[in-house]
Amino acid sequence: MEPKEVNNRTIFRFWFPLALTWIIMALEGPFLAALIARMPQAKYNLAAYGVAFSFAVLVESPIIMLMTASTALANNKRNYLKMLRFTQVLNGAITLLFVVILIPEIYHLVTRQLMGLDPRVSALTYRGLYLLIPWPAAIGFRRFFQGILIRNNRTRRVTYGTLIRLFSMMTSAVFLLLQKTEGIILGAVSLSVGVTAEALATWLMSRDILRNHQAYRQTHSSDPYLSYRYIIRFYYPLAITSFISIGIHPTVTFFLGKSRMALESLAILPVVNGFIFLFRSIALSYQEVGIALNLNHPRHYRHISAFARNLGLGLYAVIMLILFSPLSRFWFHVVSGLSLELTLFALTPVRIMALLPLLSTWLSLQRAILVISQQTRIITRASMVEIITLVLVLFFSISLAHLVGAVGAALAYLLGKLASNLYLYPYQRQFKRKFVTIGMNPAG
Repeated sequence: MEPKEVNNRTIFRFWFPLALTWIIMALEGPFLAALIARMPQAKYNLAAYGVAFSFAVLVESPIIMLMTASTALANNKRNYLKMLRFTQVLNGAITLLFVVILIPEIYHLVTRQLMGLDPRVSALTYRGLYLLIPWPAAIGFRRFFQGILIRNNRTRRVTYGTLIRLFSMMTSAVFLLLQKTEGIILGAVSLSVGVTAEALATWLMSRDILRNHQAYRQTHSSDPYLSYRYIIRFYYPLAITSFISIGIHPTVTFFLGKSRMALESLAILPVVNGFIFLFRSIALSYQEVGIALNLNHPRHYRHISAFARNLGLGLYAVIMLILFSPLSRFWFHVVSGLSLELTLFALTPVRIMALLPLLSTWLSLQRAILVISQQTRIITRASMVEIITLVLVLFFSISLAHLVGAVGAALAYLLGKLASNLYLYPYQRQFKRKFVTIGMNPAG
């Protein structure tokens, strides 16, 4: 749904429920990590939780962009049904891939021989991954129906679904905590229960739109037609982009397993990433704003890009205030439950990563521009630049310079994201000059 006029107020009202949704999702990581940190064998279980979560997110990566795709493409009944079938096939494929990874011979080759994980961490991770098998497909359906809600300006319902996810996850976690189960089991079961509940709730909340909205009640011969070939051509660069971007975390885990202070680095990584993601999530929520609010309109572009700039700078100011004040020790030691030793160990890498929310806001605007322009392949190339830069920084900082693993990882995250931004910057300038200044439609 495109508003008649876009200004800071309309942008905020459209975006804030999406931001709140991402914030709620971002809270689940620190919440579960804080519980695990207070349970027996915390260091091993935290490390296993971080590795298991990285694996699960990597497998789900091809379906992450379904929300963007359904927001952009599911504009009538026929196209909705095609996108739904596409989603079903994709979900089945990634679930099968997850099961294949858990074949013992394949799993041990990856975790023990390639990653060099501690045998105890590897065994705990394996148990957690089995419990995360429902996770990818539930994420796929949830994001597909969230796109339907966003397209039809029902962003508050997206937030309601995520609140249901948070409540289900927290209820499961507290129950398992009282049962004195292992930390990795608590984390994996809670994540699976929460996202499954959210997927069901999001589907239920989208049903009235699909039943009653004129666009979904019948398809007219004049409506745009989507072929499966077009859907694949549009979507596969987004899927590859997501795979590359999310593959960053397992790549970092691989290098950390062979770094200085490997166990400590693996133990703090879920907590540090969880803290940074609280702020990055606000930035990531902005991508759909540009797509849904018609970024290629000259006046809209000015407002949407200015809002993005102010949002990024505001996030950076807040995170710096926390990290260079006593609030940092309060968060990592009191709230997150890290020991004082691990808290002090975490401060250097998290301060290096403080710029990531600002860079992520910029990247969300750049990606929205390219989706509107139907140049999704460029997004993929930018992600390849990011991960190549990240691997090079990891190699030089950890394998050659022998930096502490967590510090090398923080530098890699930061420089990789900056490289992606800089790669996309010329396309952003070209969009502004060619499509906005002279008022052309980039899809035309």
